[in-house]
Amino acid sequence: MKLDRDFYIRPSVTAIARDLLGKFLYTNVGGKITAGMITETEAYEGIIDRASHAWNNRRTKRTEVMYAEGGVAYVYLCYGIHHLFNVVTNIRDVPHAVLLRGIKPFEGLEIMESRMGKAYPGNGFFDGPGKAAKALGIRVTDSGKSLLGNEIWIEDRGFSVDHERIQIGPRIGIHYANEHALLPYRFLMLP
Repeated sequence: MKLDRDFYIRPSVTAIARDLLGKFLYTNVGGKITAGMITETEAYEGIIDRASHAWNNRRTKRTEVMYAEGGVAYVYLCYGIHHLFNVVTNIRDVPHAVLLRGIKPFEGLEIMESRMGKAYPGNGFFDGPGKAAKALGIRVTDSGKSLLGNEIWIEDRGFSVDHERIQIGPRIGIHYANEHALLPYRFLMLP
């Protein structure tokens, strides 16, 4: 069952980040379907979060999509090489987003292996936001696409997440955010 708009426009970005664990992110790139179970996320709380691209109400060509109504993709380039996929959440003009940090392959493994240029060893292969997006064929040109359409979408397939197996902690690689770097906004589903 594809997630509907109501899932994305809820006010708590941390609740959405946690609720995305165990959901399945699908892509249809050139007629090739791939999917992975979401295993790791990070929440970014918009204008009040120093780690967010929208901190202090920053609005640029790149970040403008974060101000859209929840349920669209925000994809940006990191270090000039990694395409990072985010889910825009909340209502219009509240720029919350959830970074997808990891997936477990579910459908189209051979296609993912081809995109990665190597065979899947069984675990750890799609850990990291750049690897997850690359495996699913997500690129910056996908930024702004609706998650309610047929190119990129998220499904609830009834997978039950054991909440005792969710590790909560600080986000990764955002030391510049000072005290905000320590916020417990990272959610990891343990094996």
